[in-house]
Amino acid sequence: MPYDYADVRPSQRASTPGRHPFDLPPGPRRIYEQCKAALAEPFKGITTDGQVRPGLFSLRETGVSTRPIVEAAEAWLATLSPEQRTAALFDVEDDAWRSWSNFHLYLMRHGVLFEDMSAAQREAALALLRASLSAAGYEAARNVMKLNEVIGEITGKWEDYGEWVYFLSILGTPSTDQPWGWQIDGHHLIVNCFVLGDQVVMTPTFMGSEPVLATSGKYAGTRVFEAEEAKGLALMQALTPEQRQKATIGDGPPYAGFAHHFRDNIQVKAEGIRYDELSSAQQAMLLDLVWVYVGYMRPGHAEVKLDEIKQHLDETYFAWMGGCDDDAVFYYRIYSPVILIEFDHQAGLALDNEKANRNHIHTVVRTPNGNDYGKDLLRQHYALHHHARAVAAGD
Repeated sequence: MPYDYADVRPSQRASTPGRHPFDLPPGPRRIYEQCKAALAEPFKGITTDGQVRPGLFSLRETGVSTRPIVEAAEAWLATLSPEQRTAALFDVEDDAWRSWSNFHLYLMRHGVLFEDMSAAQREAALALLRASLSAAGYEAARNVMKLNEVIGEITGKWEDYGEWVYFLSILGTPSTDQPWGWQIDGHHLIVNCFVLGDQVVMTPTFMGSEPVLATSGKYAGTRVFEAEEAKGLALMQALTPEQRQKATIGDGPPYAGFAHHFRDNIQVKAEGIRYDELSSAQQAMLLDLVWVYVGYMRPGHAEVKLDEIKQHLDETYFAWMGGCDDDAVFYYRIYSPVILIEFDHQAGLALDNEKANRNHIHTVVRTPNGNDYGKDLLRQHYALHHHARAVAAGD
């Protein structure tokens, strides 16, 4: 069951890396220590058996310029004060990449808090998201932020929730040929965007919401994850009874996604029903569902990622837990050597729902086999350029 954070009341927000704005009670303190322990483990990546498969990712030209992302990052940095720049900037290899968290309370936040930005700085920060995401991806991200405001309206816990309780960081120096990236980190919205030349890796990405629909207040009518929920359920309902049995890997709730924060090195079995065990119509539905998630990347790079996924369809699995009636709550997973997608209905945390329900959803997208945060591409980049420098120096 999720931890009850009712006793956590931070006195203020803070964007100073590595510091707490309040004393953590025993429960969150234990979680914090567990998070630190997970970060102390050398990064390997998500695997099926603990062994990273080599040769899945390569340095190459995609033909899709990343200059708009670079220029947007530079424009945001240009608006910052010296103190804000210090808070915003990290080395491209810094563990800030792996320190993201879906917890709504302050544990390991870093970067510059949107709430502390001026209107011009905030607009420049949002422009970086717009430059990096598709229109659908940007809308989803902003709607998650807006629904975090709705939680504040419902609960009155403004010390925990709000539209602008998100931190933005730049890792490395924005460049069209050197590795760098950016990260937004906060409750129900985490995007890691690694950039190297014209290649982009946008994982881990975590999006969630409670509620998923605002029925009143400032953002009444705002809704998220309709396509993720409806298309996943439609695919499961399209399976034959025998196929459903094969796809099902568990029964009822509670559900808790496997690849959430501080689980960079977990082992996830390749289980469920394989792509080549589906009919052509079902295969099309699976790819359409994949596109809902991949299509949150900016145009061009989304197609590059989809092409990468298509090269491994014979090793792509669809797995399910829970019911498949029209009003069922459930979990599903799409898993291949180059992508992991999870969707799950959660029990209430901010709101009063003890059981998994459709008003609290989590989604996550990962790149298995060592390329979350673009780490495999970064490794190859350093190996290539170290070798080149060594040859030039006569080593």
